[in-house]
Amino acid sequence: MRGATNAGWAACAVAVALAATACGGGGDSGGEGGSGGGAVLSSSWTDPQNPLEPANTNEVQGGKVLSMIFRGLKQYDPKTGEAEDMLAEKIETSDSRNYTVTVKDGWTFSNGEKVTAKSFVDAWNYGASLKNNQKNAYFFSYIEGYDKVHPAKGEQRAETMSGLKVTGERTFTVRLSQKFSSFPDTLGYNAFVPLPRAFYDDHDGWLAKPVGNGPYAVESYTKGSEMRLTKWDAYPGEDAARNGGVTLKVYTDNNTAYTDLMAGNLDLVDDVPAQQLKNVENDLGDRYLNTPAGIIQTLAFPYYDKDWNKAGSVKVRKGLSRAINREQITDTIFQKTRTPATDWTSPVLGADGGYKEGLCGEWCRYDAAAAKKLIEEGGGLPGGQVKITYNADTGSHKLWVDAVCNSINNALDNDRACVGNPIGTFADFRSKSTTQKLSGPFRAGWQMDYPLTQNFLQPLYYTDASSNDGKWSNEEFDKLVDEANAETDPARAVEMFQKAEAVVRDNMAAIPLWYQNGSAGWSERLSNVALNPFSVPVYDQIKVG
Repeated sequence: MRGATNAGWAACAVAVALAATACGGGGDSGGEGGSGGGAVLSSSWTDPQNPLEPANTNEVQGGKVLSMIFRGLKQYDPKTGEAEDMLAEKIETSDSRNYTVTVKDGWTFSNGEKVTAKSFVDAWNYGASLKNNQKNAYFFSYIEGYDKVHPAKGEQRAETMSGLKVTGERTFTVRLSQKFSSFPDTLGYNAFVPLPRAFYDDHDGWLAKPVGNGPYAVESYTKGSEMRLTKWDAYPGEDAARNGGVTLKVYTDNNTAYTDLMAGNLDLVDDVPAQQLKNVENDLGDRYLNTPAGIIQTLAFPYYDKDWNKAGSVKVRKGLSRAINREQITDTIFQKTRTPATDWTSPVLGADGGYKEGLCGEWCRYDAAAAKKLIEEGGGLPGGQVKITYNADTGSHKLWVDAVCNSINNALDNDRACVGNPIGTFADFRSKSTTQKLSGPFRAGWQMDYPLTQNFLQPLYYTDASSNDGKWSNEEFDKLVDEANAETDPARAVEMFQKAEAVVRDNMAAIPLWYQNGSAGWSERLSNVALNPFSVPVYDQIKVG
């Protein structure tokens, strides 16, 4: 899932300037409210890139909401990240290719409609269909018949995937096009949630006010302002909300959000800005959380641009990587809330889960002389300069991009070798990056969708994968990923994924920068605040008052 950062709500800033009225914790969102009658908390947020269709949301801000209003077959444990059964009564297979799924009884959507096997099968077919143009369609690509509903070229040749069959009100079967032993563990990702009939019968109405089956229901959404979610009293799961609801307030600057938190106008900030990291412990004390998360920041490249996909380009990319002083940047800019990356995954996976410390080797170690030599041998920087594109709706990105450029400029003895290229908002930035309209390196933060090595590699680097925005393609990498997915022995699968990751390294498909911790600060009104391994607040367990 492409990384996002919280952003500032202009209307709130104006209101605070005019009077001590409340845009956050002390006002209407801090009183009694929500269907459960409990207190409502306010939290910083950024408008998602797209309307909240589960199969069309592959960025963090939209994902936050989907994880509040939906539950799927699996749910990732908020402490360990382990995939546990949620709506799945059981998922059975004898060959890692043919699966039988039984859905638990007693689950409904918040509009009262029953959740059945068909709720899942229809949603997956919708998500995979070429005509629906869903960004997460690729997640269904291992289901047999995907190539007919979403062909690489030409028109769609079938309406549904042949590998999905409803066999009873609560049972359906899945046949994959090849063995995929970790398939059940992927089913906690939002693309795989069920959808009610209302989604299809009144699609525009559903998009305006999504209906799900999670612990919260959407009350209202005003783009650029806020989304109000209320506790759903009839939610049958064990993780029912312990508060009355959450008001997600839109910010275009996370420094403004932090200021509102300190002023008592906001309850929760889940991305403490870099500028405040020196002060946050003194400001908040034990109301500040800094914890490892499954997030990595990288620099991606536009391989659709011939200047970045020609002879010598690999040396140029490796040279740029060696010109970045990761340790200095993470110490000074991020106050050690980031860790210099030594591979393309995340330490939260652990060695058994596929993290291999030091896999990047010398290519991730700062060496100005080696960097300069590599770039010269590769034919020099395209056009004589690199412009790193990033979204400017958070001050933190400008800080680290400027620091990276300063490091590159110092290594190359050229104060114009690298410059930042800001784009106003996250949504605008994502629109350009996902439609291949960028001409140089761009920030590519990745928050894991599920805690598997495969998720850090395949969606980003596999040919035409869902989040392969730079359009990198390598046959050897694709082959190794396919072999790893087919492995039924977890240790052997990890070994194959690490071989695939070595191909990414040898080609420097993207430059790994640092692993990111999750951070949060909150008001005195809140307790039981925690971040899950994805760095997202466990909203349903937060207590207010």
